[in-house]
Amino acid sequence: MTSKKLLTPFYERLALVLIGIIALSYLIILGKEILDPLMFGFLFAVLLLPVANFMERKLRFPRSLSSFAAIILFVGFIGLVGYLVGSQISSLASDWPMLKTQITQSIASIQGWIETSFHINTDKQMNYVHDTTQKIMESGTVVLGTTFGAVSSLLLFYIFILIFTFFILFYRRLLFRFVVHVFSEDNSAVVTDIVENIQVILRQYIVGLILEMIVVAGISCAVFWIFNIKYAVLLGILVGLFNIIPYIGIFTALLLSTIVTFATGSIEQTVTVAISVVGIHALDANILLPIIVGSKVRLNALITFIGIIIGELIWGLSGMFLSIPVIAIFKIIFDRVPSLKPWGYLLGGDYEYDTQAQKEMKTE
Repeated sequence: MTSKKLLTPFYERLALVLIGIIALSYLIILGKEILDPLMFGFLFAVLLLPVANFMERKLRFPRSLSSFAAIILFVGFIGLVGYLVGSQISSLASDWPMLKTQITQSIASIQGWIETSFHINTDKQMNYVHDTTQKIMESGTVVLGTTFGAVSSLLLFYIFILIFTFFILFYRRLLFRFVVHVFSEDNSAVVTDIVENIQVILRQYIVGLILEMIVVAGISCAVFWIFNIKYAVLLGILVGLFNIIPYIGIFTALLLSTIVTFATGSIEQTVTVAISVVGIHALDANILLPIIVGSKVRLNALITFIGIIIGELIWGLSGMFLSIPVIAIFKIIFDRVPSLKPWGYLLGGDYEYDTQAQKEMKTE
């Protein structure tokens, strides 16, 4: 006798999937304090893995020393970027008297426009500003305490990231064997292929983002310098840094660059900077991003945007950064598990299959 395989109805399977997603999301939200730095540590460990392997194999460093030295090099790179930004901000602070005069003139112009358009005289506007300032000063202690707590938490967060990065690099072979041994021997080849592809593609993605940031910052500095924009280097670096944040970063860079230019230059220069930032973003999105950050795993724009929104709702700003790498990991897994391939197709899009069809047509 042959037994028929019973399949549960689709709505039952869908309900189970939804319940699983809700439960997993709740656990992720509860575990944010440890999972957030752990995920960043995993990404940085993947990025620094070739450096640690080079020091361990070629320079004969012990594994602990090679892991620590790779992290020191990475921290040095971040410090160099911070030094460049800080030196530009210090030059901006040295011109504070001029900035104060420019801001005062701009505020006077805005007050005149408000008085002409809404018939609110200058005295009423200043009374409202003074009342608001007094309320802020009264709550200054609370604001100061909150700010100090936020800075302390941020520093502790960075320290945890470095600690997790070190331990993941140090125990990388143990973790790899654990992942392989969790599954049966029949699936060991597939698991090994998934792990190796995750390392390669995540490293390619992170390195691509860093190169893209450098290229965008260089183009921005050059464009601002050509149009004789003051603090062109600072604005260019800011545009490059915020460009890492998908979709949201362009608006932040546009806002900061226009505010600084408005406070230090003319209206024409402010409009020029705004148009330049939008044009550079269009160039990056259509040419630089596909060339530099393009990888074997491609995600369609709809899934990417939804992932960024969900990441922000769950983990805030760090969730926005981690959303694309996490979706890329899921797509690698889905593409290599037969029962999950439709989900991999959903994350990727039609162009993958169009490209495959074109290759088959050329072969024929």
